[in-house]
Amino acid sequence: MKPRVLTPGTRWRSTTILKLFIPVLIASFAQIGNAITLDMVLQTTLDKNPAIAQAKARLEEAAGERLVLRSIMWPDAKVGVPAGVQGGYRAGESATKGFGFARGSFVQPLFNAAVPPSRRRGDVDLLIAEQQLNITVVEQLHTARLAFYTALYNRELQSIREDQRQRLEQTVASQNDRYEAGLTDRSALTSATVQAHELDSQIESARRAGVAAQLKMAEVMGEALAPGAGPVGAEGELQFARMIIDLNAETAAAQKRRADLKLARLLVRAANEAERIIEAGYYPAIAAAVSGEYIPVSGIHREDSTRRTEDLSSEIRAGAVYTWRVVDNGKVAGAASKQRAAREINELTCRKLEANVSRELLRIHNDLEMIEDRQKSLAAASEAAEQSTHLVEQNLAGGIASQLEYRLTETGFLETKTGLLDAIYQHNLAVAEWDRATGRYFQFSEDTALNLH
Repeated sequence: MKPRVLTPGTRWRSTTILKLFIPVLIASFAQIGNAITLDMVLQTTLDKNPAIAQAKARLEEAAGERLVLRSIMWPDAKVGVPAGVQGGYRAGESATKGFGFARGSFVQPLFNAAVPPSRRRGDVDLLIAEQQLNITVVEQLHTARLAFYTALYNRELQSIREDQRQRLEQTVASQNDRYEAGLTDRSALTSATVQAHELDSQIESARRAGVAAQLKMAEVMGEALAPGAGPVGAEGELQFARMIIDLNAETAAAQKRRADLKLARLLVRAANEAERIIEAGYYPAIAAAVSGEYIPVSGIHREDSTRRTEDLSSEIRAGAVYTWRVVDNGKVAGAASKQRAAREINELTCRKLEANVSRELLRIHNDLEMIEDRQKSLAAASEAAEQSTHLVEQNLAGGIASQLEYRLTETGFLETKTGLLDAIYQHNLAVAEWDRATGRYFQFSEDTALNLH
């Protein structure tokens, strides 16, 4: 079996903002009948998983919040048109008539220290939502992949034990023939029967565990089961492929690729921009202001005035508005200090996550090596145990070996074969954990110029 070499690979770019990293080991699977392949499980999870759908909705929410943060840099224009109907009797005027006028204002910020950090904070918040979606996608795909492997493992474990039970039942039939022929006593037949029935509970346990894994797989995929219908099974077999890993290169790549590290760094940036927005309260704010009123008629007097110089008429006023908090009562300083502490906490968390990457990858790498050694020894032991079982079975049929010897041999063969299957299963789980730890599932496009506009 050829070793699988893992190096920082290339990424396939789709027409969406998602990039897909499907492990090489699932490429050879095919969907057959009512079973489903691993690649179909991952694709269905991506399309229908409720948690991923919620994360996508939060991404749209972050895009709306970015518009709110950017709004302080854009002009604020207002127009009002008061109108109504006036009644009553006055000399020279009709009893009822309508009236109306228009007023408007336009304010454009000229200098505001909060504008640059607000723009950057809006962009960072959108990137944070993208990485949160990445993390959700990784978690759900990883869960679906583990459930798929668990379903395969329990199906193969059930098959091994059913094959073993079938062989033991053949032995029971052989012992029954020998008993009826008077070649052995009843205790040998009873012992063989008990040994065959001992596997019933183990087979049922494997079957139930497999169904539970299939139900978990359906849950993660967001699939609703029809009334009376069972969960979809997993198609394929657990494979063992030795991995050659460049630990230093993989660690460096994981530092750049992992979504949780990107999120931690973005949270530090967001906290820094939030602190600058608060500190903008120390600086003056200048805005250009234009306001005006339009009155469609003339000769309208102000209340309690009869001079024509005080008549109301259309006008436009323009100028600048200048505000500055000269003395801070602690509102700005206190908020800035609180936000600074939050930023420092985020920085410590980020450094902790970055330092943990190398330790995590080293642990998984050691687990893979240990599982590989275990698989080698169990594979050799399984072949030897199978040959020994066949020999003892032949001797038992000829009356040379005892039932106890055969029982011990069959039990040892079953334990060895089950251990080999468990080693392959643990290897697949470790490979999945390696792909998660190195960030090999889904990622948003890093071409943020397409997103930030």
